[in-house]
Amino acid sequence: MAYQPSQKTKKTVLGIGGIAVLAGLNAPAALDFVSAQYHEYKIAQPAYKAKYGSWDQVAIPEEYRTNAIHAALLHTGKVLIVAGSGNEQRKFDKGEFDTVLWDPEKNTFKKVPTPEDFFCAGHAQLPDGRLLVAGGTARYELLDGEVTRAGGGMRVKNESPDKAVFLKKGTRFRSPSGVEYVTRFDVTVPKAKRTFKVTYNSRGVMQPWQTKVTASEARVFVEAVKKGKRSVTDKQAQYAVVGLKGRAADNVYGLSEKITLDKQDFQGIRAAYEFDPKAEKYVPVDPMDKARWYPTLVGLDDGRVLAVSGLDDVGMIDPGDNEIYDPETKKWSPGPKRYFPTYPALFLTKGGKLFYSASNAGYGPADQGRAPGLWDLETNTFRKVPGLEDVDQTETSASVLLPPAQDQKVMILGGGGVGESRKSTPRTAVVDLKKDNPAFETGPDLPQGTRYLNSVIMPDDTVFTSNGSKDYRGRSASNILRAQFYDPKANAFREAAAPKVGRNYHSEALLLPDGRIATFGSDPLFDDQQNTKLGHFEQRMEVFTPPALHKNARSRPVLKEGPSTLDDDHRITFRTDHPERVAAARLMRPSAVTHTTDVEQRSIELDITRKGGSVTFDVPRDPALVPPGWYMLFVTDAEGTPSKAKWVHVR
Repeated sequence: MAYQPSQKTKKTVLGIGGIAVLAGLNAPAALDFVSAQYHEYKIAQPAYKAKYGSWDQVAIPEEYRTNAIHAALLHTGKVLIVAGSGNEQRKFDKGEFDTVLWDPEKNTFKKVPTPEDFFCAGHAQLPDGRLLVAGGTARYELLDGEVTRAGGGMRVKNESPDKAVFLKKGTRFRSPSGVEYVTRFDVTVPKAKRTFKVTYNSRGVMQPWQTKVTASEARVFVEAVKKGKRSVTDKQAQYAVVGLKGRAADNVYGLSEKITLDKQDFQGIRAAYEFDPKAEKYVPVDPMDKARWYPTLVGLDDGRVLAVSGLDDVGMIDPGDNEIYDPETKKWSPGPKRYFPTYPALFLTKGGKLFYSASNAGYGPADQGRAPGLWDLETNTFRKVPGLEDVDQTETSASVLLPPAQDQKVMILGGGGVGESRKSTPRTAVVDLKKDNPAFETGPDLPQGTRYLNSVIMPDDTVFTSNGSKDYRGRSASNILRAQFYDPKANAFREAAAPKVGRNYHSEALLLPDGRIATFGSDPLFDDQQNTKLGHFEQRMEVFTPPALHKNARSRPVLKEGPSTLDDDHRITFRTDHPERVAAARLMRPSAVTHTTDVEQRSIELDITRKGGSVTFDVPRDPALVPPGWYMLFVTDAEGTPSKAKWVHVR
């Protein structure tokens, strides 16, 4: 049926049309205004919302607006929004670090004291419901032309086996020629290692002990005290620590690495914390062995967490010194060595292997660590998976473990070229990891080449994708105001209502316990098509309500009373007035997302038993399929309408 405007709309159209005729040259603007008025009318209609869904902007009091760099859903139903310094060096210099806790149900906000700059950290859900946050920013980058003092790594040696050495920020190192460098961070150098060796003479008589001392080492970033090229060096030399005397001066010294006036990248920190959702505060745990900026943290099947990649404490990409966090001991230990670009998308799969989809977010050479494959942590072997098109455009792509997780299929969507490339691809591809020889198969194209796409698994097994931009960080006003649902069964997209807020770099999206999707952030380089106005961080939040909640909002399935933990048979039972309406059930792990990377979310299909006024759900026992932790339990009816979630703890 043709659209019939209301009387109010008719008057508006006629009035503006008359003005446009009189004004002549203003006709295009007037027509644009009329078109916008009509669009707003159309998307507000119940029939439109029931087909495409709708978007609403969240009202945020000014004091709680922040630069959302990270977002994680906690088992209390609240969302942890982490900014740290929020890509604002002035805040970093002042030590102003932000975290905001948002309650979507009540739309209330709370500021959380933030002890470190968690800007560009990593995070993962822990078995007890805490959120592990590790890494972040030690120093902001200096671009080409901004570096006036040569800088680089200084390897600090300690030959004393008796005690560790602590050198505070500001310690100076002096070369034999008198050139001095100053440390920008505190550094602790462990005690040297002392070993004893027993030898015997030709008659078998034991000789006196032989002692061997091996110097310990730590690395710290240093800058030249004086500006200019005289401090540049690519030769290793030994540097004295200014202020040390006697034996201490002999035992402790520096060995320079390459010190240049080149661009200096961001530098990472070693700090690690658990965020306690009940106390609503950060709790310090042992720091990592390596500093990391832009790392991925991925939960393993035994509840431990693997930290991978990142820029280190001198701004160099980690060569593959991965490490594992044990939530029982609160300590880190070495993990299997393997190199990846920063923020690699790693998904826990069958047998405890990790699948690398080739999605990543930024740092690393174009010819290393870009191929997708299966990583066996026990043997530390990597089996490449072929078939992916546009392999040069996996940076800033989205990846998702398709629902249900039992299918063991991973999808990659969009992406762009390495670094500040203008390339972007509409390519999607899916790999079935259950096959003997898995290979990517190309899927349906996105509407256009897209970087920074956010993808969220829904309770009805679709994947909601939204936003992104065609160019690097939204350059040239290239934000894409579109959204769509991907149906894994049909291997096809269908249109969804378009967001009003553009989102590119530093944006996030996640599923809420009520079945809606929240979107945050965006950090464009420029605010205009001509790239003349510097960009500003997008602090508005939008929430998408899917079509099913408009069609059947009053008759969605309801789960009533029930426990929060599984019984000995790995089952859980809830009361419901209409068990016959429960057509499907999904156990959904809450998101922890940043830089288009969300390796936490997964959706597990559950078997259902209906009896009387209750429904019982069987949860698979495989921890590689259902890692320990808190989950949202959604049920859907025959039309795909979801219930509100119940929180379930899988131990």
